[in-house]
Amino acid sequence: MNKNVLISGIAGTIVYYLLGWLVYRYLFPEMTTGEESPLGIFLGCLFYMFIYAVIFVRWAHVTNFKAGFSAGLILGLLYALSWHSFSISGDVDYVNVIKDILIGSLMTSIGAGTIGYVHGKIS
Repeated sequence: MNKNVLISGIAGTIVYYLLGWLVYRYLFPEMTTGEESPLGIFLGCLFYMFIYAVIFVRWAHVTNFKAGFSAGLILGLLYALSWHSFSISGDVDYVNVIKDILIGSLMTSIGAGTIGYVHGKIS
């Protein structure tokens, strides 16, 4: 793992984690149980943002916020759609599912935009 992946991945993780804290603690607290582990959440953010850091730095050469935001929006939307498709059954609150997909896509796009921005500044 090179320096650009490490630094941009950590920056994306911090932004993504703080966004999640803001969104799920203050804006939409009804969407969580309140029993989630902060360490588990942080590790999930870390691994998720490092996927984007590896893709952007090694293969896609994303070097600005706009390109990272756009790619993150598309990939985040596809990821959220795939994740929520696993839980589709006859007893689904589709309003919450759509809300969570939109929140996840937007948070991912901002985190991915941060990765692109940081990568562009340090490369």
